[in-house]
Amino acid sequence: MERKPQVTITVRGLAPMTFELDAANAPNTVRNFLALAQSGYYQGAIFHRVIRDFMIQGGAGAGTARPIKGEFRQNSVPNDLKHVRGVLSMARTAVPDSASSQFFIMHKASPHLDGAYAAFGTMTSGFETLDAIAAVPKDRQDRPLQDVVIASVTVDTFGADYGKPVYVR
Repeated sequence: MERKPQVTITVRGLAPMTFELDAANAPNTVRNFLALAQSGYYQGAIFHRVIRDFMIQGGAGAGTARPIKGEFRQNSVPNDLKHVRGVLSMARTAVPDSASSQFFIMHKASPHLDGAYAAFGTMTSGFETLDAIAAVPKDRQDRPLQDVVIASVTVDTFGADYGKPVYVR
């Protein structure tokens, strides 16, 4: 049985968060995230939107990331991964095929997101970091008062090649 790719997100001053990616539910989303992580795109990005008891969002790295087709039920793509605590999912605008680099991590279960966003990973460790980020002081736009900086995002594909992402434009 092939091992799922593992991603470690290290935030400055906090313990790492580790995730298993789910290429069965969201193969192109996983390819896109792996490509961005392996290129160093996320290094220095911040968690710019933090809502306690909901999610933390980040991943607007340096440069421009290209959009991919959203892999979720509302976009005619089956994706059974539920938006529960610790699930990694792609952020997007109201346009279904606008996901590019930004992602969010569920702080608490939010079933209303199931089928509406491309969930693509599950946290295996680092819940204390998730809770610490969710608790930071924020402004009225849910932006942390002090930057919560991603020091690195590393991947281990255990030798598997997931290929290149397919972009919508």
